[in-house]
Amino acid sequence: MSHDLFLAAKAAMQKAHAPYSRFPVGAALRTEDGRIFAGANIEVASFPEGWCAETTALAHYVMGGGGAIAEIAVIAERMPGVTPCGGCRQRLAEFADPDTKLHLCDQNGVVATVTMGEMLPFGFAGDTLK
Repeated sequence: MSHDLFLAAKAAMQKAHAPYSRFPVGAALRTEDGRIFAGANIEVASFPEGWCAETTALAHYVMGGGGAIAEIAVIAERMPGVTPCGGCRQRLAEFADPDTKLHLCDQNGVVATVTMGEMLPFGFAGDTLK
């Protein structure tokens, strides 16, 4: 993983709006053509109706035209090696392949790398809903 993906996730985390949980999270994904899309978690008063960092990054990615996702990085201020929540695992799996690398980070960089298939081995497939 290039250090710039980690830095994008970390910079996004610093923009998180987490006044209720006080648990800032950042996420960034890189498309195969090199574009990076990042996002932070955003909480609202009707907690837990906010949205996760991965969801924000995916929104930027979709609005930016999408494309094949090459790798993803996730970081939380107070939890080294944080993983995406269950909902975000499914959201990411909708756009990434099972072999897509998911980098779990701390404040200094990557602490572990897994694949989306390892993170969500039995996720829903969109073709089952057709």
